[in-house]
Amino acid sequence: MTAFVGAAGAAGVAEVERAAADPGSRAGGAVVTATLDRLVRERATGALHGRAGALYLADGALVHAESPVVPDVGWRLTAGGRLSRSSWEEAVAEGGPGHRAGSLLVERGRLSRGELELCHLSALFDAAYFVLFPLDGSQRAPDRFLREARHWFGPVRPVPVAAVQREVRRRRGLLERAWPCPEVDVSPVVPVPGAVRRARPGAVLAAADGVRTPTQIAGALGRSAFATLLDVRRLAAAGLVRTPAPGTPEAGPAPAARVPADAPEISLLRRIRDALEAL
Repeated sequence: MTAFVGAAGAAGVAEVERAAADPGSRAGGAVVTATLDRLVRERATGALHGRAGALYLADGALVHAESPVVPDVGWRLTAGGRLSRSSWEEAVAEGGPGHRAGSLLVERGRLSRGELELCHLSALFDAAYFVLFPLDGSQRAPDRFLREARHWFGPVRPVPVAAVQREVRRRRGLLERAWPCPEVDVSPVVPVPGAVRRARPGAVLAAADGVRTPTQIAGALGRSAFATLLDVRRLAAAGLVRTPAPGTPEAGPAPAARVPADAPEISLLRRIRDALEAL
């Protein structure tokens, strides 16, 4: 699958732009925001790349996002057997070279258009958050724009960049209000003694083994990476998991989430759908 991305990028590269952001600084988000705003005004098509992932634009709108810490569309679609792995691989092999793997699934009756849109939107918003605000402090926000590069999955439902930026800000606010300690996002989740007895052991707390970070737990459970971060912050606020001391060295990057993801939260997806239809 990555071969399609590389081929599209190599064939369509006309320009490489670099933003003047300090590596690892979250202030770099302001720089990439300015870059995105300019690309929107230009109605640009291409991919904004960085070590934390990539954002794909078409005519100035966001059409795809990918991050190594977020389950991709394929894993979401094959979760629970909704789409067979063979059907997914067939769509990638036949539709990928023409940048239409997603639409091929609908044309062949594998998925309804609504199912594809909801799953794609869930993956897009989840990945966009981690691309714009990398958890790994050594990574900078995307700083290379490859003009005319297109993703092999193809556009499903373009999303205005402003809507994505608003959602990213909203999610950052949720994390800060839940527990203003970003160290818990990148450190192993360590339950305090007796935590399971004191609270109903939800999936995240039950999976906390003192070794895995929140995104690694998300991968093990096959659920939204951001939702898992939020759960861990809430557990820390409730005193059920340990809060690392400020300045605690960050854990290394979480491995790619290569496990099936649970179906996205229906209430969130309905809000996304309603917001997009109101645009």
